[in-house]
Amino acid sequence: MEPLSIDSVVVDTPVDTTSDPTSTPRSEAIEIDRRKLKGRQRLLHGLQRMGSSPSLAGLGRTRSHSLRANGKASMSCVSLASSSPYAQSFGSSYSSELSAGFSTAPTSVANSPLGSPLYDEKTRLRMVSPEGPTSVPLPTEIRPYTREGVESDADYFSRPIKKREAKSSTAQWADVPAEIRMHILCYLKPKEIIRCSAVSKSWHAMCFDGQLWSNLDVAGFYRDISADALVNIITSAGPFVRDLNLRGCVQLREHWSKSGLIDACRNLENFSLQDCRIDRTSIHCFLLQNSRLVHVNLCGLAGATNAAMKILASHCPRVEYLDISWCNNIDTRGLRKVVEGCTQLRDLRAGEVRGWDDIDFMFELFKRNTLERLVLKNCDSLNDDSLIALIEGVDSEIDILTGRTIVPPRRLKHLDLTRCRGLSETGIQILAGNVPFLEGLQLSQCQSVTDSTILALLPTMPVLTHLEMEELSGLTNEVLKTLALSPCAPHLQHLCISGCENLGDAGMLPVLKACPRLSCLEMDNTRISDLVLAEAAFSLRSRNTSGKASIGSARPHVGLRIVAYDCANVTWTGVREVLSRNAQISRPSATSASTTPTYPTQIIGLKCFLNWQPTVDEHTKRVLRGDFAAAARLERKWADWMMLNEEAGIGGAGTRRRRRRAREAQLMHADEEEGGVAVGTTGIGRRRRARSGPGGCTMM
Repeated sequence: MEPLSIDSVVVDTPVDTTSDPTSTPRSEAIEIDRRKLKGRQRLLHGLQRMGSSPSLAGLGRTRSHSLRANGKASMSCVSLASSSPYAQSFGSSYSSELSAGFSTAPTSVANSPLGSPLYDEKTRLRMVSPEGPTSVPLPTEIRPYTREGVESDADYFSRPIKKREAKSSTAQWADVPAEIRMHILCYLKPKEIIRCSAVSKSWHAMCFDGQLWSNLDVAGFYRDISADALVNIITSAGPFVRDLNLRGCVQLREHWSKSGLIDACRNLENFSLQDCRIDRTSIHCFLLQNSRLVHVNLCGLAGATNAAMKILASHCPRVEYLDISWCNNIDTRGLRKVVEGCTQLRDLRAGEVRGWDDIDFMFELFKRNTLERLVLKNCDSLNDDSLIALIEGVDSEIDILTGRTIVPPRRLKHLDLTRCRGLSETGIQILAGNVPFLEGLQLSQCQSVTDSTILALLPTMPVLTHLEMEELSGLTNEVLKTLALSPCAPHLQHLCISGCENLGDAGMLPVLKACPRLSCLEMDNTRISDLVLAEAAFSLRSRNTSGKASIGSARPHVGLRIVAYDCANVTWTGVREVLSRNAQISRPSATSASTTPTYPTQIIGLKCFLNWQPTVDEHTKRVLRGDFAAAARLERKWADWMMLNEEAGIGGAGTRRRRRRAREAQLMHADEEEGGVAVGTTGIGRRRRARSGPGGCTMM
């Protein structure tokens, strides 16, 4: 047999693929006689291999380098012509010199030769041409595809990897519908919305959208906002604004007639310009352009005149609330136009307004009978005749049996006659029986009010909840005793007797027992003592019957506010009693079925002497946050400190002063029990047993 030469190569014919168009042509490997070449044939064989493939190893490479462990041969397929059907390139991973002609990439990639026609699962193949590795592209049917389905002309491993773009938070916010975005921003305060407008231009446009500013109340930040920013908000909101409160915005003084501020608001319903510096023309423009006004507050405006009241009456017939207190340029002549034009007027506040002695105007109010709140604070022009015309009218029919006028009851629910010096006891007594719906009555600093006046009014006001009788020196404890027995006692919530120097324990103790809903009690500059504070703490403690729970479930709150400073008979003992009751935790008794302690749900907020107030405030703060142990510790240490101070003053001026106060307190209690009126240390009808000696009480 002739030896094989390098030119004699056996190649299998490609398989017919017509039957299966998706299949690729395959060929079998050719084998070379394994006999060792000698002499000239070995030399020619080496030269041919060196010339055809520079990537082959030297002539001294042994056969073990190209053979697998399983005995199958791995040979080089040599193409002597460039037109060979197998002269195809498989990319850079098959032509590397360092890889000795074999692929260094994993076989699981898209363009690995797993499905190529020259691949055998048991051999590794390399195709070369006489000119070196070929760069002819792969056929279209076996060319790899990208992830998007587009043919890849370049090598798969050399293509750059595209990074997925992550969606930003702004893109997610932009995908939210505009209605939902506006609804979310509605929960922010105006100051917070203004801060959010600085995020971007889109946020600026969104934050100044009129839908967010239908209610514009700058009372909480009017000192922190500039005039330009405020004008920008009002002009941007435009017709969306319904409630506009510009109380105290003095920075707008030069902007009312600029930047279209007045023209922007045309649909206002609630409008407040209290304490603003605004000219008369601007007020008139606001009233002319807003015919839907219901709530108007012009308190303290010098530019508000009777002409403005005339415009209000003709262009704003739906007004129900009007506040013109301290408007010096308005009197009852302008108010008469409002009463005639605004038939739905319910609340009229006209403190320090002149002209209330006009009988015709008061009779007009009587015929309307629509007022529910009338505030006439500091109206010196109000007299008995005008008040009688307001309550009973003029020349009304009189009942022969009772001697009273036959008129419909007034609808007044709140009447403020504070510092109306023109009223006497006769005028105030006309209220008895004519205001059965009255809930609030203020008679502070009306020096003509005496016991007989109050005693006639209280039985005829069954729903009274607020009563103020500040600085009425003519009142005695009989008024408080009558109040405790009146029909309004179960409903009373607010009581002010500050400055009534003749009121003391004998009147206040029945009130505390008969008024379970009392929430505010002002008693400064009176003759009350520690007994009142102790009774108030005990009565409030009885309200805490529903507090049987753990500390974290329900925090206590202030249920009764007491003002008791400048009361000579109130000592630190009474203050300590209040503090002790506030932090007291009721432990279950041995006979009780429940094992849960009772924590206070309502406490007393006390305002006492200036030197003790910081301790009281700190104690109240600890109780409100539920730290009862710390509150009790503070109360105990403060009591020890007060007792040490008293012991240090034994035998000095402090002891004599305390003994004198104790004697005066005993004398006052004796006067109250006898029913007399005590002034200082002298009284009428004091009992002898109340006059104890200097050693009767040393605790004070």
